[in-house]
Amino acid sequence: MGQLYQAITEVEENISRLLGEVKSLRQYVEYLEEENVSLKRQLCAVSEADTERVQKNAARIQKEAHENLEKLYSEGFHICHIYFGENLEGSCLFCNAFLRKD
Repeated sequence: MGQLYQAITEVEENISRLLGEVKSLRQYVEYLEEENVSLKRQLCAVSEADTERVQKNAARIQKEAHENLEKLYSEGFHICHIYFGENLEGSCLFCNAFLRKD
């Protein structure tokens, strides 16, 4: 009977130790989840200055693109989607409509 009692005591001690490890792991998982949420917030947070900078850059790129198309048209090439890159003879309603778009 003494060996059985000792075996049960060892099992109880092992279970207690395992429960302690599970609690530690649970705390670590909670910490990692909180850190993950925090990092996601930081990643998604875009400052107003960043937004402004991106908008200015986009506007600059659009302006340059429009100027490049105007230059191509003035050099005698179609810029419309129908005849793009072909030599222009006279004027093209499609190209003109495209240039007037804002």
